[in-house]
Amino acid sequence: DFLCISLVNGFAQLRYNLGDRTVILQTLQKVHTNGNTWHLLNAGRIGNEGYLDLDGINVTQKASPGMNALDTHSDFFVGGVSSLNLVNPMAIENEPTGFTGCIREMVINNRELNLTVTDPKGGANIGDCDGTDCGYTVCKNNGTCQVGNSGFSCSCPKDWTGTKCEQSIHCSQNMCGSHALCIPQPSSFSYTCACALGWTGKYCNNKIRFYIAKFVGNSYIKYTDPFYGKRDLQYSRLSLNFTTNQTEGLIAWMGKSEDEDNDFLAIGLANGTLKVVINLGERISVPLMHRKYFTCSDGRWHFTTVVQNQTCVKVYLDEELILFEDIDPQRKYTALNYGGICYFGGFEIGRKVNIVTTGLFHKEFIGKIKDVVLFQDSKKIQLMKAEGYNIHDGNSGN
Repeated sequence: DFLCISLVNGFAQLRYNLGDRTVILQTLQKVHTNGNTWHLLNAGRIGNEGYLDLDGINVTQKASPGMNALDTHSDFFVGGVSSLNLVNPMAIENEPTGFTGCIREMVINNRELNLTVTDPKGGANIGDCDGTDCGYTVCKNNGTCQVGNSGFSCSCPKDWTGTKCEQSIHCSQNMCGSHALCIPQPSSFSYTCACALGWTGKYCNNKIRFYIAKFVGNSYIKYTDPFYGKRDLQYSRLSLNFTTNQTEGLIAWMGKSEDEDNDFLAIGLANGTLKVVINLGERISVPLMHRKYFTCSDGRWHFTTVVQNQTCVKVYLDEELILFEDIDPQRKYTALNYGGICYFGGFEIGRKVNIVTTGLFHKEFIGKIKDVVLFQDSKKIQLMKAEGYNIHDGNSGN
């Protein structure tokens, strides 16, 4: 399998093969080769339907029956490859040759790749294209860059300040402690402090310990599983206790959540009902809903366990088996490659649950979580030792 973007006789070309046939798309117009014109190129695929867009002019290859997953586990190359022998002969029209020109603002699956000296895994014979201290996106938040005798300076929009326009004016005089992030509130010309795990208070100066994590809606915990490399990912298990009086919310998400192709196991609430979704590969499984009774949003503690045995999923609620389903009898994908990452209550600040989960869950969790156990581990996860923000001590009043 491959996906390749190249220049052919002055035209931009996209080629991809998902295992059965090579699809070829070519732009309708040529690329300017005068060396001073920037072009915007969008290319990709949804299933086996491809699209190629150069400066707003789109070419689409309609989907047809066949493969619809890109199975590539190799490095991602930009501008050339370490050895031209690595290039599949079907990926390009002529003999492979490296790209000569400039590339900037490269976004893969909604994540920008930093084309810097330090971020890529490797490379060779790369220079700075801009040639000035301004470079690409030195000034943040739509700031304007000017080159001066002593480097660069940024002219910032009205709500931003700092040498690179990176700081909100609402946070310029903030009193948040060293264990906090300042979150600007432009509508009220103010700010709030987001407290790191283990800290609380208006300015996050009060140290706390907890065994029960209380989530207030803009909270999350991100736990990295130290035993991930030793797990048998065909037999996953997640159990926890939760309590809430809300009818919507993401309780737990096992998976990296970096792009839509990542495997995941998710537990949450929808309309007061327990909702479980598992994706073991190219497709998202049908969400598993428990419709028998609506008791999950009653403010009481509930114990839930989700067990994945290859493609068979069992869901227990308060010791009762409420769901048992084979999500893929064909056994095409049988392992939960979750990357050793578990989120509880939501995702990082600025990442909305409804966007990250593509609408599977609508809101961050408001309530309490305790007694989280992964797989058949003899010990509970120590949530205090994870990372996260805006977690309160839920021990009191239980």
